[in-house]
Amino acid sequence: MKRSRANESRALPGAEPARSEPTASRRAIVVDEEAVGFRLDQFLAQQDSSPTRSQLKGAIERGEVTVNGRVVKPGHSLQWGERVEVALIDVTSELIAEDIPLHILFEDDSVIVLVKPADLVVHPAAGHPTGTLVNALLHHCGPQLSEAGDPARPGLVHRLDKDTTGVMVVAKNLASHAHLAQQFEVHSTTRRYLALCLGPGFPDHGTFDTLHGRHPVDRKRFSSKVERGKRAVTHYEVLERFRDGVLLVRCQLETGRSHQVRVHLSENGAPILGDPLYGGRAAASTKLIQRPALHAESLEFEHPVTHERLSFTQPPPEDFAAALDALRRGGAWR
Repeated sequence: MKRSRANESRALPGAEPARSEPTASRRAIVVDEEAVGFRLDQFLAQQDSSPTRSQLKGAIERGEVTVNGRVVKPGHSLQWGERVEVALIDVTSELIAEDIPLHILFEDDSVIVLVKPADLVVHPAAGHPTGTLVNALLHHCGPQLSEAGDPARPGLVHRLDKDTTGVMVVAKNLASHAHLAQQFEVHSTTRRYLALCLGPGFPDHGTFDTLHGRHPVDRKRFSSKVERGKRAVTHYEVLERFRDGVLLVRCQLETGRSHQVRVHLSENGAPILGDPLYGGRAAASTKLIQRPALHAESLEFEHPVTHERLSFTQPPPEDFAAALDALRRGGAWR
């Protein structure tokens, strides 16, 4: 039976679980003659006690596998003498249900649409084994959610960065997960973000259509200035201009790569205020907000069962709204 909730914060009773760090499987392999020419993911999948090739692909893309100290692609062709270092993080055994409040906009037997707050990691990973959105969803949904998608990321078909706020959809079963994932894959969803940026001289509107991949030096960052990568497309328009070149920008994603909006704005002269990773010293040190001023304002998708086009919009949270109000009153950003 369909259930709908508007602006609900829900916390179910439950005991606080013990917290422990996830374990990591660590090893180093030197490429010999027999392995030369193999794809990295193929080679690792043939090793004893290895995870599946799809799990390895995700681990490689997350930087848990390096070749001669560098993060490379899953399809990297191995060369003689290269040193492959593997530190696969095992978080699946740490997935526990936790009583964490959820702000739910809509829920039925297929999907949950919710608002992610700032300072909430979406799924368990190294350094964040518990206290994540996934832990909260497991408590709310029970075993049903654990059957949807990647065992380490049950129900997730897209993500928001830790300090990015806004609307997300989560699948509650395998069929819904496959249907939603396909929509994200073919870019039939509509996602819009609001950002406060430092961009004097930034054009009123435009489109960024670039490659997107791991930064060649800093594995925590991504970049559009790469020789190989996936396509990333962001359409944007400037909604308001304030003193000292500060802007309110709306971005619409055609693709959804990690850190896509932050990378595109930063590398094109409009870094997001409060962003320590991509904002640079000036934009990151703003007094207006203590996190990247980025908010997932709206999300549209087709319901996996009814095929109805659903649309959800959520205004920015208090800290973003306060920063915007200060700018509209003529306040300075630093």
